[in-house]
Amino acid sequence: MVTRTRFDDSECPVARSVDAIGDWWSLLIVRDAFDGSRRFGEFQRSLGVAKNILTARLRTLVAGGVLESVPASDGSAYREYVLTPKGKALFPVIVALRQWGEENFFAPGEQHSQLVDRQQGDRLRPLEVLSADGRRLTPDDTTVHKVSGQ
Repeated sequence: MVTRTRFDDSECPVARSVDAIGDWWSLLIVRDAFDGSRRFGEFQRSLGVAKNILTARLRTLVAGGVLESVPASDGSAYREYVLTPKGKALFPVIVALRQWGEENFFAPGEQHSQLVDRQQGDRLRPLEVLSADGRRLTPDDTTVHKVSGQ
């Protein structure tokens, strides 16, 4: 069996983030949590993933502080999975992936889901990367700098 490469000691924030999330199943679990899924069965029905894979991914997300396992809100013996503040901080990542997917993987007029503002019912504006002074930035406008760990 091939051993998974770990990036939890990498100096790159992208590598550490990918290491914490794990794989596409984990991102889809987080997406479903934002959409209101809380129970194992809800995640499994939505994703169609094998129980052993879902169990492993939920364990990883709980261990990484992205989800928390809590008693069921209805008082039953079940457990529910809720986003932690760390997990909720993934919202812009999920929105960015969603918007990127809408733009690049659907033909004009092809049916797909869309995230809308609950209060206004309007589609979200595309995410933008802005400088500290508000300018819109492209990849050509940025560079990576190492910072010291103080």
